[in-house]
Amino acid sequence: MAGAAFGQRLSAAIAERGPLCLGIDPHPELLARWGLGVDADGLAAFASTCVRAFAGFAIVKPQVAFFEAYGAAGFAVLEQTIAGLSESGVLVLADAKRGDIGSTMAAYAQAWAGDGPLASDAVTASPYLGFGSLTPLLDLAAERGRGVFVLAATSNPEGASVQRQRLPDGRTLAQAMVDEAAAVNRASASGAGASGLGASGLGASGLGASGLGASGSGVLGPRVLGSVGVVVGATLADPPDVSALGGPVLVPGVGAQGGRPEDLAGLGGARPGQLLPAVSREVLRAGPAVADLRAAAERLRDAVAHLA
Repeated sequence: MAGAAFGQRLSAAIAERGPLCLGIDPHPELLARWGLGVDADGLAAFASTCVRAFAGFAIVKPQVAFFEAYGAAGFAVLEQTIAGLSESGVLVLADAKRGDIGSTMAAYAQAWAGDGPLASDAVTASPYLGFGSLTPLLDLAAERGRGVFVLAATSNPEGASVQRQRLPDGRTLAQAMVDEAAAVNRASASGAGASGLGASGLGASGLGASGLGASGSGVLGPRVLGSVGVVVGATLADPPDVSALGGPVLVPGVGAQGGRPEDLAGLGGARPGQLLPAVSREVLRAGPAVADLRAAAERLRDAVAHLA
């Protein structure tokens, strides 16, 4: 599907390979557990093993921070990891959580959604400087056929103090972020593009059951996703409503962090094929043997197969 939008490529990958996002999180504790040095060489060995083990899965998410910790050498390993995953046919989601304003956000957009060595199929981003601040990234990602996963409702305890704040219309801030992302997907499907939608408030209303992804009669339909997704923690008791998002929902926290695969169906009103559970430590602890890592990943993939 060369040249297709990220949402189309992700939909096809989920349908063919299952709805699981595997994390490459080279935490120092895991490097030591694998018998590797907590240095750039250990990082490279860890990442290379993961690339081989995860070939053929739908999407893999390198956690940028664990590479960045080693400076230039770490970024070099990250570039090699992105290239290796791409060559194996896996979609790459860079978990960078970038968020800033103006020219700085535009520079982040060039790094992660442009044509450089860090550019990935999709990237995570923080909208909490205002959703409109993500416009440079959203625009460039749309232009290059890449995706963006916007943080909406995270499961860390500190997040609630911001994300659960109520707006004058009664929505939580997390819900407003989901609605803004839905507006971008709607505009992209109608050919209007993402530009200028971030701060427009288009997500505040009009995104009910007739919105994209809400029914088989929509432009995107229930099985073809838009390219702007959101991040919603698996362990949240009261997640935002994602039923009209029209894009994918990345769900971190499955496995070691307490999220149960059997409990995810319908999270936040999600539709079949929309949820993308993210698993890292639950699988990575099975290493360092490639075969053991792959077997652990396959078990989790089978456990979430019902979500497709």
